[in-house]
Amino acid sequence: MSAAAPGAGEADAIVVGAGLAGLVAASELVDAGKRVLIVEQEPETGFGGQAWWSFGGIFLVDSPEQRRMGVRDSLELARQDWLGSAGFDRDEDRWPRQWAQAYLEFAAGEKRAWLRERGIGFFPIVGWAERGGDRASSHGNSVPRFHVTWGTGPGVLEPFVRRVREGVERGLVRVLFRHRVDRIDVEAGTVVGVSGAVLAADPAERGAPSNRDVVGDFSLRASAVLVASGGIGGNHDLVREQWPTRMGEPPASMLSGVPAHVDGRMLGIARGAGAHLINGDRMWHYVEGIRNHSPVWPMHGIRILPGPSSLWLDAQGNRLPTPLFPGFDTLATLEHIVATGHDHSWFVTNQKILEKEVALSGSEQNPDFTDKDLTLLARRLGPGAPGPVETFKERGADFLVADTVDELLSKMGQASPDLLDLDRVRVEIAARDLEMTNDFGKDAQLNAIHQARRHRGDRLLRVAAPRPLTHARSGPLIAVKLHIITRKSLGGIETDLSARALRRSGEPLPGLYAAGEASGFGGGGLHGYRALEGTFLGGCIFSGRVAGRAMAAAV
Repeated sequence: MSAAAPGAGEADAIVVGAGLAGLVAASELVDAGKRVLIVEQEPETGFGGQAWWSFGGIFLVDSPEQRRMGVRDSLELARQDWLGSAGFDRDEDRWPRQWAQAYLEFAAGEKRAWLRERGIGFFPIVGWAERGGDRASSHGNSVPRFHVTWGTGPGVLEPFVRRVREGVERGLVRVLFRHRVDRIDVEAGTVVGVSGAVLAADPAERGAPSNRDVVGDFSLRASAVLVASGGIGGNHDLVREQWPTRMGEPPASMLSGVPAHVDGRMLGIARGAGAHLINGDRMWHYVEGIRNHSPVWPMHGIRILPGPSSLWLDAQGNRLPTPLFPGFDTLATLEHIVATGHDHSWFVTNQKILEKEVALSGSEQNPDFTDKDLTLLARRLGPGAPGPVETFKERGADFLVADTVDELLSKMGQASPDLLDLDRVRVEIAARDLEMTNDFGKDAQLNAIHQARRHRGDRLLRVAAPRPLTHARSGPLIAVKLHIITRKSLGGIETDLSARALRRSGEPLPGLYAAGEASGFGGGGLHGYRALEGTFLGGCIFSGRVAGRAMAAAV
């Protein structure tokens, strides 16, 4: 792919960031016959950005996959779930509300067909992520909506990467790797291009840190500039600076779910050009992070995608309160854990639950889905844990394995001396197991497990048959130390429904657009305070599509 810089004015549009949102926008511009410059500071090995690492979950409403699984969904139910989760309550939520409505209509309308036309297919079993709270109007998905892309993140990227490469071959697209934007250039109140530094070549593998050695500079002009540079999850200082006061003090230590270059730098540059940033204190971090045994970037963490059966304890050994069960309410659990004054928690589980319920987020942790390998997928549906999960059990620093409760408690005590109340952990395990005598009882988590198994997809693939943790045929016992792991920004550059960046006054900043995580996935935060999962890739696709079409019409 060409990386030579064209002369000034050779493009109709400049796209800053070669991630999913930027590639979707560029694809739309190519379809309209426009000339596009894609400017990316990382090496070509990182083409596609964060989306490459994702599990490929896509939020769809009333899909054929849902209907085949007996799931009755509707736009009205999805809207109720979204608004109950978003909790829009600010004057700045004017545009995010409208983006949310537009995105819901897309997810319930042409989204699936549009993706299918581009060759993106879905696994037939729909997942039930982020199951939420305990009221119909509160946070969470009332029904399963998490559609896993066949091919995971690389499969989502493929049609847009292909379209951009076709644009390169036609002479419509130039991709400038190792070009770091330092300024959005404004003349007479209108954005006219970008300027910055050319960085030295770097052979860094995808996601690994690359050098910042400056070997030149550049200045590019176009009629429209799109900021599609991602969020702030790799910049822990900025995460802590923007940490919401409603969630207490930021954690002393966190893992990173995204590479270090996801640092929010372009957000400050956009603000300097006149764009209005909103909802910076809305963010989405996970609490089920584990240290990667083979890290690619600093503090590289992997998120466990849990089923509902593991016993969840805080750092001192107290069971988390109802309804903070695995996979139910990410931010409420984060708030609770932070309020304990500690930055980690524990799953206590066993081999049978591990085999059925413990999935790992990411394309590289799911080779069966990523490589579209039906043989590996058949093994997942059979006995035994997926290979990457077993590897983490054997090599991961956060996994403790034992044959007896006494042995497990001893290992947990060694891993957390002077903090865990081991007698409390023993009581919680025994109490949980005693409740397993019947298929009914007062334990809300066990009732939630029985409810989940009424969904055929969960019963087949995601929720283990209810048994005591200490059941003789379910061992060994396993404890997993869980860390807070940074992931997504839910706020960003405020935009109207044409993805035009807005000034603080509410007026568009001529020539500047924003999409993807840099725009809070649309409007400056279409998720509000909480996300329903499967909505990050979809938000990049939707906002990138809107931006690309709007820019094509404007230039």
